[in-house]
Amino acid sequence: MSFLYKADPVRGMEWARLFAAKAPDVPFHIWPDIGQADRVRYLAAWVPPPDVTGQFPNLEIFFSTGAGIDQFDLAALPPELPVVRMAEPGIVAGMVEYATMAVLAFHRDLPAYIRQQREGRWAAHRVYPASKRRVGVLGLGVLGCAVLGQLRTLGFQLSGWSRTRRQVDGVTCYAGQEELPAMLTNTDILVCLLPLTPETRGILNSTLFQHLPRGASLVHVGRGAHLDHPALLDALETGWLSGAVVDVTDPEPLPPDHPFWAHPKILLTPHIASMTQPETAVEQVLANIRRHEAGEPLIGLVDRSRGY
Repeated sequence: MSFLYKADPVRGMEWARLFAAKAPDVPFHIWPDIGQADRVRYLAAWVPPPDVTGQFPNLEIFFSTGAGIDQFDLAALPPELPVVRMAEPGIVAGMVEYATMAVLAFHRDLPAYIRQQREGRWAAHRVYPASKRRVGVLGLGVLGCAVLGQLRTLGFQLSGWSRTRRQVDGVTCYAGQEELPAMLTNTDILVCLLPLTPETRGILNSTLFQHLPRGASLVHVGRGAHLDHPALLDALETGWLSGAVVDVTDPEPLPPDHPFWAHPKILLTPHIASMTQPETAVEQVLANIRRHEAGEPLIGLVDRSRGY
């Protein structure tokens, strides 16, 4: 059997070094060097090649090199082929860092102070304790719960929303479309960490923003297609939202003339909130290969009926 990697070739070299140290008996190839196609049992990719099983008839597992899977078409992959998303600790830690940074920036008025510095204006804003600030997280999966866990240590009032009912210590949880407005009404800083599904596509729109209190802010670290760009611009222009941190967009990168680039109330980052770390990613992949060979359930296995 062999393992094929099809993503960033620089990181691929790190994967190759780690495989050589941890699984020297598994031949490792980096696309476009596929070795013998009929020997490829495992494929890790950001975007899979066309006709995956036609090219690799003995493929047993397809690994996404990212936490999300919306960058490829599940319908194009055979239903019997297990698809596993990356759920390694490095992705979680990176997202916790970024989301906490963004929430604290809004909590302590950092975007306003950056604008004031550019204007040469010295003006203090009242400082409120974290216990007076309400932070809501859309999405209560691994990433959402990890972010809430860190924010809880800082003393914020926390709420969370998911498609189905969840319980998270120290968090007021809401579920289903009928409870979403109530969660939003009690949110000063909204963090989007939802998976992308047909139901969540475009969810960050004018209707949702109107349920937030005037002056609320947005941290968008979910998927690009969650966000209605004109709706965000309108909410910022009218003052309904005071600011937004946007790490994911659709398309990526944005065209040079897109208004997000120069908007004074938007902090735009190039999809870097969280990145797969080769060391922990390879550990997870090898653990899943061992589980597969032992007939045990896979960690991060995608439920195709839910889309994540």
